[in-house]
Amino acid sequence: MNNLRKAVSGSVAALLAASILTACGSEPEEKAGNEPSTGTETSETTEAIDFLPCIVSDAGGFDDKSFNQLSYEGAKQAADELGVELKAVESNSENDYAPNLESLVAEGCNAIVTVGFALSAATVESAKANPDIIYILIDDAADNDFNGEKDAENVKPLLYDTAQAAFLAGYAAADYTKTGVVGTYGGQPYPTVTIFMDGFKQGAEYYSKEKGKDVKVVGFEGGDKGVFTGGFEANEKATNTATQLLDQDVDVILPVGGPIYQGALTAIDSTGKDVALVGVDADFFETDPNTQDVVLTSILKNMKVSTYEAIMAASKGTSGFDFSPYIGTLENGGVGIAPFHNFESKVSESLPGELDTVKAGIIDGSIKVDSYLK
Repeated sequence: MNNLRKAVSGSVAALLAASILTACGSEPEEKAGNEPSTGTETSETTEAIDFLPCIVSDAGGFDDKSFNQLSYEGAKQAADELGVELKAVESNSENDYAPNLESLVAEGCNAIVTVGFALSAATVESAKANPDIIYILIDDAADNDFNGEKDAENVKPLLYDTAQAAFLAGYAAADYTKTGVVGTYGGQPYPTVTIFMDGFKQGAEYYSKEKGKDVKVVGFEGGDKGVFTGGFEANEKATNTATQLLDQDVDVILPVGGPIYQGALTAIDSTGKDVALVGVDADFFETDPNTQDVVLTSILKNMKVSTYEAIMAASKGTSGFDFSPYIGTLENGGVGIAPFHNFESKVSESLPGELDTVKAGIIDGSIKVDSYLK
């Protein structure tokens, strides 16, 4: 897996667990109606096991309605089924990653889930220093020297070939657009971001070729060349970037980078244009009611299930645990697209069937989708 994303480097600070939890991060608050759904509750009759699963978020936090939240839900579901506590710590910035990992090591965690490519360097450093702990790194191959090999043997990467699912979303966007222009922008040009944009572009271009319809894709040229906000915050830059695309007659927009989609919502609302949004990671229709009137579909990473399965396997110990990378695909259900929900009556009647055909072609290899994971 060459040419993977740049990781944020960090050195592990030897700090006391209690002070780190206070200064650098915190456990997600458990507020009524605000806690991520786990889908499973602990049974009073569950026999406790000697196992402590832990998870640390990236700077987006566990309530991002996307990437971090899905991972947290999967880890929490596993902990509940096992009848054990889940130790969860949120990061407020990249400076928290290494200290938060050190705090979890000090807590005696047996398995630590690190959410996102930005934690890769800190995860690898912590894993090397603690070879008896299982590290589950989401959305990164733990290959920070880009030599095609993991940098620590006790790290299990969970990867997702979202180009395949984004291809379907791009095809759907090309079929839906009324202006003939669809667009995408990202937070930063990491491969785990551009893989969405690339697949979306390929899908729209495939539709154009097959249908003889001229659909233009703006915001991404390929590789790391595209429109990026420079971060993953729902700030003015995210709104202005979305507005920049909408001003180019875009009527289907794909923001890639956690909360930056909220900038697109603001831009859509302020322009008053009839624009459809494509979500990423989670089904936005389900996770954020504010999107329900504008979300066409979402490109899904089934992080909840893969995180759950990894924690369940880790509970049996390092002996026999499979540290080889997991890659989510359309074939194994690791990636996919969400239903059209409120747009079911707005898309063409033939689109769902066509998407089934395209999906089958991607799975059997007759339709090629380029991806950095290939």
